[in-house]
Amino acid sequence: MPPAAPTAPSILHHLRPGPLLYRFWHAPVSALRESLRQGGPLVQHRVRQGMKAMESSVSTLVPLCFDQAAAPLSPHLLTGARFWYQSAYCLQSLSFHSRRPLAPVIHDDGSLQPHQVAELRRLFPSLTLVTGGEARARLDQLLPESRFPTLRERWRAYPHIRKLLDVHLGSQGWKLVLDSDLLFFRAPSLLVAWCDAPDRPLVATDCMESYGYTRPLMARLCGHEPGARVNVGLCGLRSEDIDWERLEHWTTTLIREESTHYYLEQALTAMLVAGRPVLQAPDSDYRTFPTREEALAPTAAMHHYVDLSKRWYFSSCWRDCMGAQAPRARA
Repeated sequence: MPPAAPTAPSILHHLRPGPLLYRFWHAPVSALRESLRQGGPLVQHRVRQGMKAMESSVSTLVPLCFDQAAAPLSPHLLTGARFWYQSAYCLQSLSFHSRRPLAPVIHDDGSLQPHQVAELRRLFPSLTLVTGGEARARLDQLLPESRFPTLRERWRAYPHIRKLLDVHLGSQGWKLVLDSDLLFFRAPSLLVAWCDAPDRPLVATDCMESYGYTRPLMARLCGHEPGARVNVGLCGLRSEDIDWERLEHWTTTLIREESTHYYLEQALTAMLVAGRPVLQAPDSDYRTFPTREEALAPTAAMHHYVDLSKRWYFSSCWRDCMGAQAPRARA
């Protein structure tokens, strides 16, 4: 049966001034502005080439061997098919500079491919993989949609919140969660000391305060003024300290009063640790959004590459984070 011919209303809909203006003016202009903000087409091309080279180079990395008497570090990372190679470099550079074996816990966002998992296991034989199916089963058991509709909706639509839900739900003890786009350049002594003897929440320091929600609303909900510039690129929390019913209430109220926001997970974490003793990693040594000068000649122990700093991350920094241990071939 041939497809039905377009009706007059559907044709007129596509010819309305609004959609036409967006398609042929606003969208191209926005794309051009973003391209220029990123450094222009040539820089974007180099970044794409760097991404490809970084991913393909994981197969050249070798497993690191350290004194097996040293207790392994067990950071948690949420990752997937788009970010697995960044997770590999994050973990490899952490192990290399801390001189400690790793037993990482990888939380699959549902997109990891078998060959990617195999490469991560090759580098980190003690790796634990938590699949998306396992995470969903735990949600169904402990966070039923009938009682936690907002958190469940955010779990489906907003992957960042899985760094709270997938890592801490139904668990106990302190856990360190790392973002994939971190690299280490020397011994992260503060981070390692916390892993060995955690006694309070650990957060990073942002380059600027980015919560997405107003401080008065956050303070009213959690009963304390949130700390300044909390960043969750590295974040250590104790699982049993999280009250999931309270988190559902906070999330529902934040969204109802001030809409959804990219930084929701960061705002919730700032609220979770508000009013408590917190170890906030100094930005002098744990740098979020390194400048070009810092990115190309690191003085900090760790870089977290957000926004425009990713251009240096993909074009240069991953090649240099482990000296001669890192692949030197250029894209």
